[in-house]
Amino acid sequence: MLLEEYVSTALPGRRPTGRRRTAAVSATAAALLGATLAATTPAGAAPAPAAAAAGTDKVLVIGLDGVVLDRIKAANAPNLNGLMAQGLTAKSTLYANPMAATSSGPGWSTIATGVWPDKHGVKDNSFTGKNYTAYPDFLTRIENASPALNTYAAADWEPITSTDQNGPIFSAKVDKRLSLKGDRDGYRNEDPKVAAAAAAELRDANPDASFVYLGEVDAAGHSSGASSQAYLDAIARVDALVGQLLTAVQQRPTYAQENWKILVTTDHGHTAAGGHGGSTIAERGTFVIARGAGIPAGSVRDDVRLVDVAAIALQHVGVAAPSTLDGVPLNAPDSDPFDTLRPSLQARLDETGIPAGTKGFTHTPPAGWSVDNSKMGTGGVREWAGWAFATDEFWSQAQRDQWRELNVRSRDVFAVADSDEWDDKTHTGTFDSTLITPKWAVTGGTTKTLRYQTHYRHEAGQTAQVLVSYNGGAATVVKNHTADALAKSEALTLQVPVGATDVQVRFRYTGTNNWFWTVDNVTLS
Repeated sequence: MLLEEYVSTALPGRRPTGRRRTAAVSATAAALLGATLAATTPAGAAPAPAAAAAGTDKVLVIGLDGVVLDRIKAANAPNLNGLMAQGLTAKSTLYANPMAATSSGPGWSTIATGVWPDKHGVKDNSFTGKNYTAYPDFLTRIENASPALNTYAAADWEPITSTDQNGPIFSAKVDKRLSLKGDRDGYRNEDPKVAAAAAAELRDANPDASFVYLGEVDAAGHSSGASSQAYLDAIARVDALVGQLLTAVQQRPTYAQENWKILVTTDHGHTAAGGHGGSTIAERGTFVIARGAGIPAGSVRDDVRLVDVAAIALQHVGVAAPSTLDGVPLNAPDSDPFDTLRPSLQARLDETGIPAGTKGFTHTPPAGWSVDNSKMGTGGVREWAGWAFATDEFWSQAQRDQWRELNVRSRDVFAVADSDEWDDKTHTGTFDSTLITPKWAVTGGTTKTLRYQTHYRHEAGQTAQVLVSYNGGAATVVKNHTADALAKSEALTLQVPVGATDVQVRFRYTGTNNWFWTVDNVTLS
């Protein structure tokens, strides 16, 4: 086993400067080094003292591999449950193939880069197609944008920090990286070493942004299953290590003058029997826990996704996120009216693949919106009889592995027209339903931009049209979706006619036993 770290020379009172050096030592030596990476600082160089803070806003991201949120709540995990009580808990779901497998490579790449696999390119643990050059990890973005800030990463799954493997996910630009070799049987031994070294760095040195990975829970999931006592015991042991990291932060000499944000997240879920990589909701389950100033204690949100971790970290240390990021900070949620429907969501009616206790759909539109079903056939599966409003957890379980799981850019509640599922029960006529926005005020002779998130799977025989009408006049087609538009952001330029004072948008979908169309976060600007 190798300890691989990148360190820099330093002058007292200044951020380390100079060329990075690489030191590789045995696992025995790593254990002797124990809690401090400063032991391998080149001779004559001093580690940056805690008092020499580059900034008072600091962020720690703790990555727990393969952890199921509900099992944290059932385990002896006072530190993790304490973080949830003190801050925010946000449960969400992942993609599935063909976008990417629910595996660690895509999962940690998504967390680190703040973009979904169709951008960062990692589809499985082979890392074939990785595109970290265009979409680097958030620590590298911090280094590129603000070199005065100190960055740190520690892990015992080698692709996260090691240059010898398919990664590294966190690049060599990160100021200090600790890489230990973990495996199915070794994480229980290696996680404590990672936690001890990271705790020393957090307490005694001066990282502004850090990522620390612990892998034992995933190993327990593979060997014993997420429903096992062994899995709960692994969570308890890892929780103690999380507590070690939290204590280290609080023991910093300058802690009282600092503003820390703590994030805890996971890369994928696990089945009850053990395993992941597939499309079940158990394998796709993820979460983000966040504690820090401005985050209400005990709060729960449904609009936070895995890609947001990087955006949250960047914003907290004052680094602007590029527009190419899919993630958004916690204080920048969308104002989508569909999300207001969550309290009124219902359980299944005709669907059988969706668990009976899952509330996730309604046909009642938000205030100001309407659905025109005057041309809609009768009968069919009631959940999908015309445009509905649903969550990913509900809709994607209606029928797995037909690309519903790829709808990653929708958040919380979205609008969905699904002729494929509607057709699964006897009906007359065809699917023909139109979703209609409120009337929005416009000024004649100006240009407006209509934006929306869409997930459309095309097949001959169906239509998906966007139409606009001004001042209650005839609706005109401004967009025909004639090819797959999977998890895309659309932006349509509208030329407002002279004299127009309002505009109304219609989303009309037709088909019979074809595919589906989702729409979310519709805005006019």
